[in-house]
Amino acid sequence: MSWASRFRLLQYTKASLWIVPLLGLVLGVLLAEWAITVDATAWLPAGWQYSASTASGVLTAIVGAMIALLGFVVTIGVLVVQQATGTLSPRYMRLWYRDRLQKAVLATFTGTFSFSFALLRTIESDSVPDLGVTMAGSAVSVSLLLLLVYLNRFTHNLRPVAIAGLVGRMGETVLVRGEAAVLGAAPRTGDPWAPADGAPVTCVRSERGGVIQAFHPGRLTALAERHDCVLVVTRPVGDYVPPGGVVVEVHGGTPAPDPRQVTGLIAFGSERTIEQDPAFALRVLVDIAVRALSPAVNDPTTAVQVLNQIEAFLNTVGRAGLRERYVLGDRHGAPRLVVQGRDWEDYLQLALTEIREYGTSSVQICRRLRSVLEGLLTALPPGTLPAVRTELALLRESVEREYTDPARRTLASTPDPQGIGARHRPDRPVRGG
Repeated sequence: MSWASRFRLLQYTKASLWIVPLLGLVLGVLLAEWAITVDATAWLPAGWQYSASTASGVLTAIVGAMIALLGFVVTIGVLVVQQATGTLSPRYMRLWYRDRLQKAVLATFTGTFSFSFALLRTIESDSVPDLGVTMAGSAVSVSLLLLLVYLNRFTHNLRPVAIAGLVGRMGETVLVRGEAAVLGAAPRTGDPWAPADGAPVTCVRSERGGVIQAFHPGRLTALAERHDCVLVVTRPVGDYVPPGGVVVEVHGGTPAPDPRQVTGLIAFGSERTIEQDPAFALRVLVDIAVRALSPAVNDPTTAVQVLNQIEAFLNTVGRAGLRERYVLGDRHGAPRLVVQGRDWEDYLQLALTEIREYGTSSVQICRRLRSVLEGLLTALPPGTLPAVRTELALLRESVEREYTDPARRTLASTPDPQGIGARHRPDRPVRGG
């Protein structure tokens, strides 16, 4: 199995809602067998002993309760899907499916169900699995506690602001560790590298196409070193490649590497994922803000709160020193792998363009956007500031087109970190009473 196939399998496992519950189902049966074995050989306290009718009734009730609770959790999941696709962003579902608490709840319910059901078959008039019945009651208590934690978490975390905070933190984490996880697998060379004139070039094409979800820089660099060539990945992670599209250019090589080896180190899928694509988190944040600004929702305050997370994300991006292209070298420093990246301008445009276009009619959004841009001007390194000034000029032009009245134009042009209600005021002396 190639690295790309293993990556896709891992992605499927993370997003699957049935694999972990299935493991819980199997574990419940195994625990039931263990409890029956221990019950036959060990002495138990008198309080742990039950009659056959009591044990049968308790286990039967637990089996029915676990099925009902499973249906309840599935119903909550359906409601989450409806809310996420209707008022948040369908892209968020890609992250919600990975929630570990939800899988733990489902695994506990299925495990308790299979455990209790497996014990039922051993109950006879003169043989009762006393230890198993007690363990089943304890499992129900744990299940109910997990259900309450699950309900509390999703009641509070399904708010757009909470989801924006979660997605923003995930994006920042991926961005910060990206240098080591994605590009730190091979030493980076200071040579900018340019293709030599007349050098042989072999194009590696995608067979089925799809979105580039991830690639393995270390193995691609090692492959290029073995064949004495330079591999140029023509598209960044997150781009869609059509069937037959060029994904890698091989410069040199004696002989050139097998195209299947190259594509086996690049994972394609039907949609973007966050593992090596922090811009995907920013895409979700912008989607939530744009949905809040739509005429059907008309909630600019939510968009302002999402802009808080976007501003924090942009501050992290602006200090990361991103480049449009990265050149990775082998152990001797020779260029071997060239990968495309997203620079500061790409992230800034992704973060602000759509919100500016859809939110110019809202005074609150205009004021918050100006506050974001002016904050970036004072917080980021000098190399990032020209792009920020460009965005500030675009915002100014949009405000001038939208607001013809001078008073409203001045109101919309005033920076405000809360949108409305917290504009900056110069320090004034406090009058005594």
